[in-house]
Amino acid sequence: MSGSPGPGFFAVRPARIEDAATIVDFNLRPRSVTEKKELELTVVTAGVDAILRDPRLGRYFVAVDGDRILGQLMVTEEWSDWRNGRILWPQSVYVDAAARGRGVFRRMLAQVHKIGRSEGVVGIRLYVENTNRRAQET
Repeated sequence: MSGSPGPGFFAVRPARIEDAATIVDFNLRPRSVTEKKELELTVVTAGVDAILRDPRLGRYFVAVDGDRILGQLMVTEEWSDWRNGRILWPQSVYVDAAARGRGVFRRMLAQVHKIGRSEGVVGIRLYVENTNRRAQET
């Protein structure tokens, strides 16, 4: 891809409003594979738009190779009274099939850890579907 520093290179950055269509598409994909649920396009589109416009609701990060989005991860947070601090929840994770095996998820999760350290969060929680063996192995 032109503008890319070399094979295998990709970066992780905060998602932008112009990434919305790809994020919606990625959000619709995994549900049919791992959860056997069909999501409604208009609801998902509105939900993604809400987060991209109001970071208090959550934050999306995307892994990109040039202009191509390879994967996404959304982070929401909660307050823990037991730990007196914020906990980050990575969710809505998706890596495009053509980009799997390149460390995309690991790099996105590393970005969440970096943010957590810089913002003083007390924990990060990640849940995986019981039947999603590949995600558990990752």
